[in-house]
Amino acid sequence: MQIDDVDQRIIASLVADARASYSEIGERVSLSAPAVKRRVDRLRAAGVIRGFTAVVDPAAVGWTTEAFVELYCTGRTTPAQLTVATRRHPEVVGAYTVSGEADALVHLRAADIAHLEQALERLRAEPFVTSTRSMIVLSRLVDAPNVVPTPN
Repeated sequence: MQIDDVDQRIIASLVADARASYSEIGERVSLSAPAVKRRVDRLRAAGVIRGFTAVVDPAAVGWTTEAFVELYCTGRTTPAQLTVATRRHPEVVGAYTVSGEADALVHLRAADIAHLEQALERLRAEPFVTSTRSMIVLSRLVDAPNVVPTPN
């Protein structure tokens, strides 16, 4: 699917405020509301836009402790097994297969250190996990979860 400059600007508008009306977005990109809707529908159908969501500040709901955990797994652990297992833990906000020594990298958020320790113990109890290495986040330097790449 070809994404032109107008599509990019529509996507950027939705990333900035997913509740913006088609009319508001149309004003920003010089299109009518129906034209914006057609483009958004096309972007959704193509899978470019996967959905609309609320972005919640974890600190506002009390989850102020976070860590990255390297998982080391038994030899035949598949990405599908990792996906199923990590989705069982509400503290997991991201999980990735990675290159290097570790098999996966898991991003955890918790209310405090005791909660984080409980989450780590549950994660370590997964049958395929042989060991872990944890790094607790001290401060966030860059936090841009919805960055839209701009065309070159």
